[in-house]
Amino acid sequence: MREQSRFVPDKALAQLLKLQTEADGAPPATRAEIMSQISLAHMRLGENDAALAQADAVIAYGKAQHNNAILANGLLSRAYVKFAQADVKQAHQLAFEAEATAARTNDLPLRVQATITAGQAYAEQGDFPTALVKLQAAVDLARQITDQLPLATALNALTQLYNQMREYDKGFAVLEELLSVSRALHSAGRMAVAKDTEYGLAIEAHQPARALRALQEALALERQLGAQRMIANSLVNLSDNYLKARDYARALRYGNESLQAARAAGSAPIEATARVNIGEAYMGLGRIADGKKSFEAGLAFYEKANSKPDLQGVLLEYGQALEKAGDLRGAVDAYHRERAISNELFEKQRQQAVLELQEKYEADKRQRQIELLSRENQVKGTELDNRRLQQRVWWLLALVFALAAAVVGLLYRKVRHANAQLEVKNLELKAQSALDPLTSLYNRRHFQDYMRGHAPPERREAPVRTSSGDDIVGALFLLDVDHFKHVNDTYGHAAGDAVLKMIAEHLRIALRETDMIVRWGGEEFLAFLPAIPRHGVDEVARRILESISAQTVAYQDHHIQVNVSVGFAPFPLFPDERPLSWERAVNLVDMALYLAKAHGRNRAYGVRGFANFADTSMEAIEQDLERAWRAGYVDLSVVLGPAADGPPPAGSEASNVVPLKQAAKNNH
Repeated sequence: MREQSRFVPDKALAQLLKLQTEADGAPPATRAEIMSQISLAHMRLGENDAALAQADAVIAYGKAQHNNAILANGLLSRAYVKFAQADVKQAHQLAFEAEATAARTNDLPLRVQATITAGQAYAEQGDFPTALVKLQAAVDLARQITDQLPLATALNALTQLYNQMREYDKGFAVLEELLSVSRALHSAGRMAVAKDTEYGLAIEAHQPARALRALQEALALERQLGAQRMIANSLVNLSDNYLKARDYARALRYGNESLQAARAAGSAPIEATARVNIGEAYMGLGRIADGKKSFEAGLAFYEKANSKPDLQGVLLEYGQALEKAGDLRGAVDAYHRERAISNELFEKQRQQAVLELQEKYEADKRQRQIELLSRENQVKGTELDNRRLQQRVWWLLALVFALAAAVVGLLYRKVRHANAQLEVKNLELKAQSALDPLTSLYNRRHFQDYMRGHAPPERREAPVRTSSGDDIVGALFLLDVDHFKHVNDTYGHAAGDAVLKMIAEHLRIALRETDMIVRWGGEEFLAFLPAIPRHGVDEVARRILESISAQTVAYQDHHIQVNVSVGFAPFPLFPDERPLSWERAVNLVDMALYLAKAHGRNRAYGVRGFANFADTSMEAIEQDLERAWRAGYVDLSVVLGPAADGPPPAGSEASNVVPLKQAAKNNH
């Protein structure tokens, strides 16, 4: 029944409820197991309230019986229901508590399951090293059990983790054992689970033929079982597969089939994914309104679940679909929503990194203090022995004092040496905390700290000028790699990392040593130029576009070429004789970047200044930069990258739109 509940929960639930009425005289462990399986069957049918009530009953029963195995079983059941309810934080806490409780029992299958669940929770938090330790421990425990079912579960989880870590070779090695164990179990359901895992690994490792074959084999097994939830999942994967092939008609067909199957199985996550796929298929077929409606319905689930990484990914797909469909305003809005989440996640990662560095520093400090106290105790012990020895043997007094002085001198030198090493380590930590580990550029935190100490002047001052009479200004440039997701999806994330390192290297070449270049987050870079002639700002944008477009990244047997889109502006900006803060200036440059993306990419849009500011406000400009531009409130310059199409004119401001060659000529 446990296996049947996993694949066909409606049939299993009827039998479990019947069995529960006959279990009054059964041992406590048996009664608790029936209750746990009833909870899981309710959960798999989407009946989460009933599932939660059963899980709580198991927990209460375990406490009453003072039985850790029953208690751990109940905690696991409650964790699974909480995850189904999108309460991820509570689910993780329950998983860790269940693992600790199960570890106090001799129930090996229970310990394997609890360890797997804890490992998956760590993986969901992004702590892959801890997750790997847990899942490898689960596999080792499972090998001690005669029944191979726990081993199949542990190998499946380990394969999925290697996929998340992009360790594809290791993933395929574990997959081979998983397929062998699944065949030995003679279970269509377990083989279907293994084939689903094979599909996920193959699609991420860019083996589309193997992925499609595994998915079709899994779907056939799932239909044989009548496993609605698994069928829904495979159908949604098929829909996604045809979306990547741009076969929108088939993608829509399988998307609708997966939506119906997800509703029948009561799976809200699969239903949300199906709606996103349907939305993208509609847009590919030109049905924009239907596509937006379906996309927003899918997004609503991720927003309610507060799953920021998933929401960020879906918003990025939404923006790209809108852009392809020609809805540039909708695309910019989706990109802004994605950017806000990206910034939030980046800030959380930065804070976590700082906390980890601080914790490491405190641990090192405590260790040094312990070592120093130990040495002091040794000295005190030596002095006590010396006093006793002085009472007994007076003629050794001079020698004892000499030895004590030597020991103290040695300790003093060691303490000085340790302090010097500590100072070096502190300087290293400070330097590391300011740099991005992939590109060795400054990170966002360093830039923010720097800008807080360099506030713009309170009012416009007389400008510093060059010998030719040109103003000297600062400038901000924000650039984003065009179609970077396509690079990752097509060639893998290692290729994406190579592209980012190439861009960092050529930004150093294109700009000066005095310019600050920052890895702003993801595929975004920011450059702050503290002093530049005002009429040279467009030329810097042109140089950035050309220097990146001219490069080719050699990765394995591929040659990858990318362009960037750029937003820029002089800094500080004075819309009404008062300077914009650096935060608002970066936000304005960010909006200019999105205009560059929405109007074709491979170009730079720059905010040169403001006009008729008394008739508008900074808030209105920030809300819709393009509208402000077309209304004549903002003066923009446009620099085209190599082979880029011309930008649209801004109404009466068409003279601002200058092709690349003409812009270069004017700047000279």
